Amino acid sequence: MSKNRKIPVLEQIKSPKFRRGATSIILAGLLWELGRAYKLPMLQALPAPSEVIGVFFDLIFAASYWGDWGSSFARVLKGFLLAQVVGIPLGLAMASSRIIFGLAFPPFEILRPIPPLAWVPISILFWPTTEMSITFVIFLGAFYTVVINVLGGARNVDVRLGRAAISLGARNWDIFCKIILPATLPSIFTGMTVGMGITWEVVVAAEMLAGRSGLGYLTWSSYVGGNYPQIVIGMVSIGIAGYISSSCIRMLGDWCMPWRRTF
Repeated sequence: MSKNRKIPVLEQIKSPKFRRGATSIILAGLLWELGRAYKLPMLQALPAPSEVIGVFFDLIFAASYWGDWGSSFARVLKGFLLAQVVGIPLGLAMASSRIIFGLAFPPFEILRPIPPLAWVPISILFWPTTEMSITFVIFLGAFYTVVINVLGGARNVDVRLGRAAISLGARNWDIFCKIILPATLPSIFTGMTVGMGITWEVVVAAEMLAGRSGLGYLTWSSYVGGNYPQIVIGMVSIGIAGYISSSCIRMLGDWCMPWRRTF
């Protein structure tokens, strides 16, 4: 079998990695069920997994549940892509130019410590629609992370590589495309992966505060309504959505950086 041949789905399911992951999830569920049955203090107020699964099978056939999935995914995708479109060029520009770095980094560093959720009241006042406010907050959640990672990765590129390329007659554009950008790709995708996790944290809180749909709103409305099993379903759904999103970024990174693949 060729090393580059993709492993079939059945072989992935039989792999030790899949078995270890499935075993850990099953054990966690069993411990949770036992802890709830024996009324451990930390788990006494939580619904048992068996109760959560029963409510889930009722909820899974509801169109509103999948509508919440779609709403959250759409918001995360818009804010996340906007953060990449703005953040990656800005990080590369600051790493490549002292003038741009001197102009952009001080206000960037002052605004960076402000939590994205602190922008929710201002964004509601500033943007004309609630959806635009939520997208802006999600954008902030990923923007700072990707800029810091891109800036650090680009500035750590060995300057001797650029000097060697110049001595061989390379132009600035060639140095950027063939040296700086490939060397910065690991940092770019690290920032994208971390930023994706932050966007899901932000979208949940933003939907709780200003949304009328989405997995965050589902979780909050379930709490207000006293539907505790549905709270757990909302939380687990958010975790699964974040895992799927991060996995897609990792697969994209493996495709863009074939030299980092493991066999």
